[in-house]
Parts: sequence; structure tokens; C-alpha cells
Amino acid sequence: QVQLVESGGGLVQPGGSLRLSCAASRSIFSINTMGWYRQTPGKQRELVTFITTGGNTFNADSVKGRFTISRDNAKNMLYLQMNSLKPEDTAVYYCNSYPPVARYWGQGTQVTVSS
Repeated sequence: QVQLVESGGGLVQPGGSLRLSCAASRSIFSINTMGWYRQTPGKQRELVTFITTGGNTFNADSVKGRFTISRDNAKNMLYLQMNSLKPEDTAVYYCNSYPPVARYWGQGTQVTVSS
């Protein structure tokens, strides 16, 4: 069974930090570039960042210098360290392969940045 389970979201003040985690099935994680995506009401889901199996990364301009993606291949875990958070970062955050596979989308984890 293929599973992606996100955790670590919550309420944080502007300028604060959060660390998101994604537990992935080995069958996905071992062979795929993995990414973090986010979605707000009324908007399309967008790619935030991804990391290849070899550790090469890409960041959207909106999060460059603030977010860091990482992966632990031995544990099949994906992480997103988010620093200097802004209200516009508020969204439901999802993990998936990159490019994403539709049937893999999970529940996501809510990140709310507000004072």
C-alpha cells in the first residue's frame, strides 16, 4: 500500500519556524524525487520545493532562503524546515513525488501564520 502522511503543522507567529515531516512508503521514496506542495482555498496546489534522490534541491522563489527540504532515505522520511514564516505561507502542505502522482495525495497538514 502506498502512503504519504504529513505532520508537524500548526499555528505560528510571523517570523517563526515550523518543521514538517512526511512519512512515505518505501516503494515511493526509494526511487522518486520528492516534493512539498501547498494549497490555499480558491487556489491551485503549487509546488514549493523538491529534492532528488541524490540530494539536489529546487525552491520556489517565494520560499527561497527561508525553507529547506531534506530527506532521510534510510527512514523514508521527508522534511521541510520553514523559517521566517510569513502570513502568505498559510496553507495546507502536502508531500508527494515530483512530478506528483494523483492517487498519492494525502490529507496534508495545516500551517497557519498569524499574530
